[in-house]
Order: sequence, then C-alpha cells, then structure tokens
Amino acid sequence: MTACNHSRWEPSHDYRPLETTAERQAWRVAALTGVTMLVEIVAGYAFNSMALLADGWHMASHMLAIGLTALAYLLARRYANDPRFAFGTWKVEVLAGFASSLMLLVVVAMLAFESFWRLLQPQVIAFEMALWVAVVGLLVNLVSAWLLRDSHDHGHAHGQGHSHAGAHDHVDHDHDHDHDHAAPATGKDLNRHAAFIHVLADALTSVAAIVALLGGLLLGWDWLDPLMGVIGALIIAVWAKGLLIETGKVLLDREMDSPVVERVRSALAQEADTELADLHLWRVGRAQFACIVSVVTHGDGSADRYKARLAGIAELVHVTVEVNRCADEHGAVRG
Repeated sequence: MTACNHSRWEPSHDYRPLETTAERQAWRVAALTGVTMLVEIVAGYAFNSMALLADGWHMASHMLAIGLTALAYLLARRYANDPRFAFGTWKVEVLAGFASSLMLLVVVAMLAFESFWRLLQPQVIAFEMALWVAVVGLLVNLVSAWLLRDSHDHGHAHGQGHSHAGAHDHVDHDHDHDHDHAAPATGKDLNRHAAFIHVLADALTSVAAIVALLGGLLLGWDWLDPLMGVIGALIIAVWAKGLLIETGKVLLDREMDSPVVERVRSALAQEADTELADLHLWRVGRAQFACIVSVVTHGDGSADRYKARLAGIAELVHVTVEVNRCADEHGAVRG
C-alpha cells in the first residue's frame, strides 16, 4: 500500500503578517524615548517642575512598554514555526499589549499620587527652562507617534487543507478540518496599538506640562502644574482601560459575540435538515478566526458540504466540522 503524503495536510499556523517594519519602528521609538526620558527627569528635578518630572517618569515607563512591544515582535517572529504553539505566536504580541495596559495603570497611580502631593506641598518652579525641555519632549512624542502610525499591514496567504473522517459507536460522525488562507483579512495590531497609546499618553502629558508651565510663567498659577498631572492621569486611565479590555478579550477567547459567529450560524441555517449543535470560535490572528462546528442531520451531507457553506467567510482560516447522523428512537441511523 502506497504511503499517504501527509505533509499536504500539515498547514502552517503562523497567521502573523510577513513584515518587520513594526518591529524596527518599535526599537527606534524605544531608543528615542529612553534618551528623552533621561533629559526630562534630570531637568524636572533640576528645575523643580512636577509637570516635567511626571512627563519624564511617564516616558520612562513607556520606554519599558515600547521595549516590551519590540521584544514581543522579536519572540513572535523567532518562534513562529515552533510546533509547541498550537495556533502560532500571534498572541505573544497581544500579551505584550495587555502588559502595556497594566503598566499604563501603574503610571496613572504614580502620576496622580505625585500630583496630589504637589498640590498640598507647592514647589518653586524654574518655568522658562522647564518649558524648553517640555517642548522638546512633545516633539519627540510626535516623531514617535508618526513612526508607530498604522501602516495598514496585510497578512500573508496560505493554501493548505486537510480532512479526515471517522465513525463512533451508535452515532455516525464525519469530521473535516480545513485551512483556507487564500483570502486573508486585516485587523488591528494590538501590540503596535498599545505602543501608540503609550506615545499618545506621553504627548498628552507633554502638552499638559507646557500648558501648566505657561500658566505659571505668564499668570503666576503655580497650582496649574500639579493640576495638569491629575487631569492627565484621568485621561490616560481611560485609554488604559480600553486597551486592557480589548487585549484581555483576545487572551480569554471571548469572541462569541463577534459578528463572524452570526455569519457562521446564518450560513449553516441555509442547509436543509440541519441543526447546529455546537459552535466554538476564537481568534488566531488580527482578523483571522478558527472555529469548530458540530451539526446534526438525518441526511447524508458530508463535512465537505458544510465546509463549503462556510467558505465565503474570509475570516475563517481554520475550520473543523463534525457531522452527527441523527438516529431514531430504536438506534437506527436515518438517511
């Protein structure tokens, strides 16, 4: 008997885009942020500006977060074909985004505490010198934001599939697994988005520092400096919460409220004498999903037939179909 060439049914599970632009940009932004962070922290202590100091320490945390972003890209790329990762290494990047959102919340706590303390214990501020450093920090943030902008990366295509069928006692099951990557869909890079949010938060604190320093310099409003720290902390907290929810949803596979689920249900509902018994769907890429479908029927429809019904849903790149033959009350299989 001739051996079957099983490699035909062994697809790649790497759903990450084949590009390294985001990784290079992340390393550049991390280096740029680190240099600016040192300047702002030294200047903040030297000129006694809470707004400038807060911006500097805030930027320090972002340097670590953006470094984590770059490291996640590196690890995801290095282990992309490691068979220990059942559906590739894309979630390494999502995990980095989740960690970044937690770091943002730590920054919020530190910034709010220090700002409230400065409101109670006002300090003499060297407004003019601090203002120049804050402007430089803002320019660096704008350059970093430009580097981390969404470049609309596209995924790469695969074209492999495999199937198998089997039977179990009393109930006939027909299984089929499909890998159809011919029409990849794009989606948000949560790792890059996390780094971008960090840079935006930096830009916000830089703007707040500039406004506070101008208010103190021109109007004598020394209290504006720590107040801006409080306002900035509140805005950053909102951003961090949104990022935490978005990345946590992916990590916990909470995708059953995705529009793709309803499209799967609608496609299968078009098959006569078919009832959807079970459906599991989870994300394996930025906009790519895997799903397991179990249907019950009296007919002789094969797994390939149901798979064909789902072929028009481009987001589905890994499909497993189980067909259960409905038996009558005496245990005989109908159809």
